[in-house]
Amino acid sequence: MSGLLRAIRGVAVLFVVVALTYAIFYLGPADPALAMCGKPCSPENLEAAREFMGFSDPWWQQMLTFMGGIFTGRSFGSAGVVIDCAAPCLGYSFQMHQSVTSLIIERFPVSVSIALGAVVLQTIVGVGLGALAARKQGTVIDRAITGGAVFAASAPSYVVGLLLLLIFAFQFNLLPSGDYVALTDDPIGWATHLVLPWITLAVLNGAVYARLVRSSMIEQLGLDYARTARAAGLGERRIDGYALRNLALPVMTLTALDVGALLGGTVITERVFGLPGMGLLLIGATGTVDLPIIVGTTLFSAALIVIANLAADLLGPLLDRRLAAPRRTLRTPRQKVTTP
Repeated sequence: MSGLLRAIRGVAVLFVVVALTYAIFYLGPADPALAMCGKPCSPENLEAAREFMGFSDPWWQQMLTFMGGIFTGRSFGSAGVVIDCAAPCLGYSFQMHQSVTSLIIERFPVSVSIALGAVVLQTIVGVGLGALAARKQGTVIDRAITGGAVFAASAPSYVVGLLLLLIFAFQFNLLPSGDYVALTDDPIGWATHLVLPWITLAVLNGAVYARLVRSSMIEQLGLDYARTARAAGLGERRIDGYALRNLALPVMTLTALDVGALLGGTVITERVFGLPGMGLLLIGATGTVDLPIIVGTTLFSAALIVIANLAADLLGPLLDRRLAAPRRTLRTPRQKVTTP
């Protein structure tokens, strides 16, 4: 599949995400204009609030206006009060009196810090344990790692997070219980405040890596090239290295998906540890029926996942040359016909 076709498919996915988000909220009982108007709210004031917020049009027309505002910007308001939202405009939160784009810019560094640290930790731990379990197949070590991975993958993230808080923050007071410190302000404080969220996510996602690597590596070690290498006298470590190299593509694909999802916000983890990231922003908007934030953050998160998928597709041929090799069709050579 060409890069252009992948990009077109990604844009179509984003359009469907926005359409479904608008449709779900407008088919539901919640009214963003009523949340802004307050109680009691007369029908006249409610209609004025809808017009001021841009919610008086049909939902599909509002969706198209929203999509256009991403590229050209848009304005909100009526009766002489106008609020400009410059491109790329992902909406305007009338409850927080701030554009959704600026809110995302403020919260995104927190989500980046959580995502990158968690991905690095879960990849190292998951791949390492999976490779060890594959090498020790059938032993107590293999059964312990496999059982632990199944248990970790099935554990709710909020239970893991609360348990870590109880032990390391409240019981032994070794790590802070929450809040966020910017990397530029205090690198050590930044790391200590994020250790527990990183471990929480690494426990859950690292278990998936361990199970994937174990099963794939067992398969690789049973292939002809591994048996030939053993017969030639190659050491087990070198054979393991070749097997792990062949696992780079599935691990990279899984990592790209995790990065895209985590950058969009880890809702439960941010809630447990009180981190002001994208997930906490989305939770607050859902509770206050702040539709512009909900649509804007949903679209932004979906865009990150689409970009991560696209990056995985483009990087795949670099890790596996077989994906880059063009398909060749067999052609029968033309025979030259000579006339007597």
